[in-house]
Amino acid sequence: MPPKVRITKKMVENASFEVIRASGHENLNARTIAEYLKCSTQPVLYNFKTVDEIREVAYKLADDYHTAFIMPKEDDKNPMLVLGLNYVRFGYEEKNLFRFLFQTDKFGGMDLDTLMGNPELSEIMEVMTSGLECDIDEAREMFLTFFCVAHGLASLLANNSMEYDADECEKMLSNVFYGMIAARKGR
Repeated sequence: MPPKVRITKKMVENASFEVIRASGHENLNARTIAEYLKCSTQPVLYNFKTVDEIREVAYKLADDYHTAFIMPKEDDKNPMLVLGLNYVRFGYEEKNLFRFLFQTDKFGGMDLDTLMGNPELSEIMEVMTSGLECDIDEAREMFLTFFCVAHGLASLLANNSMEYDADECEKMLSNVFYGMIAARKGR
């Protein structure tokens, strides 16, 4: 009878996520995953042909984690503002995951129009169009502006270029959000 499998594919996937979370994507390799799992590299590469395959799975886990982290709760008064604040806080609290998700070449060659056309944004666009009583083009324009500011703040925090001040971040994002609404009403 063959020996019982001690290290599963799922364990390798989860370990890759944790290695990236703790020490950054640039430190992900079969050896660091094996060290995390306290095994040799053989079981790490048993279910995957390359570390790049493992990286793809880790990216999906990180993306799912990020989505759960930033999503507002149903009872939040201003879900768009909460989404932005959570995005910024993610950049501060999960620096390595933020850099892995948004500052690697994963989106190489993808422009903002492609990103804005992502079906995952459709729920956010629906909330914006109904809540702000605007059409989809106006909602996308406001979202893009808001996203660029939130992403800039999160990037500064993820790269230790700025001290995190939750109140100051909320003030900046509120100014942008409510400024866009006021500008729209003034048109």
